[in-house]
Amino acid sequence: MKFETALIPGRLIQRYKRFLADVELEDGTVITAHCANPGSMLGLKAPGSRVWLSRSDNPKRKLAYSWELLELDEAMIGINTSHPNRIAEEAILGGRIAELVGYETLRREVKYGKNSRIDLLLQNAARPANPDYPDCYVEVKNVHLLREPGLAEFPDSVTKRGAKHLDELSDMARAGHRAVMLYLVTRTDANRFALAADIDPSYAEAFGKARACGVEAIVYICDISREGMTLARALPFA
Repeated sequence: MKFETALIPGRLIQRYKRFLADVELEDGTVITAHCANPGSMLGLKAPGSRVWLSRSDNPKRKLAYSWELLELDEAMIGINTSHPNRIAEEAILGGRIAELVGYETLRREVKYGKNSRIDLLLQNAARPANPDYPDCYVEVKNVHLLREPGLAEFPDSVTKRGAKHLDELSDMARAGHRAVMLYLVTRTDANRFALAADIDPSYAEAFGKARACGVEAIVYICDISREGMTLARALPFA
């Protein structure tokens, strides 16, 4: 995934009201940027941090700037949680996720379960009745929490919605479909992954139940630069 325009550097002043961030640009101008990230962003919002913004010329937008990346020590971290689904889609279509190759079609945001939408639905339309090619329901989760060196964790706050997704994936697995949790680590300084069970014990419990039902879980990390973000390699569960 390439950024559509060159990113603009700045220094974070504050992130507030979940979706807003005040940033000082290099020329001293202070702007308010859209922060497309509903999570707590634990450890990622210290004032003075170096950040990278995109700018849109769309006159219909309320805020021209969007917060895209954070530099922390020598790591680059993706902030915009609207990107992981696109990164996953490009990687699957390019055959870069070994566990998800061999499907003929990919659709995004397909209705399923109890009034939900699956991030990615992979199908083999020509072989719908063949049990060797079941539909594959893929839920993508953005991961950028890191509290100890190298260990990426999810979630960074309590997520009832995330637990609900696990329950609905379990239903798909029980119905004979493939159901996959794809954890996408959008920071460059991780080498393994774990659930943050202390932050959300209910999510960890739901994850265990989902795995027992046959829900698969895979983890990949991204390469991140000021030019774009792309899938890099698989990471192990710690």
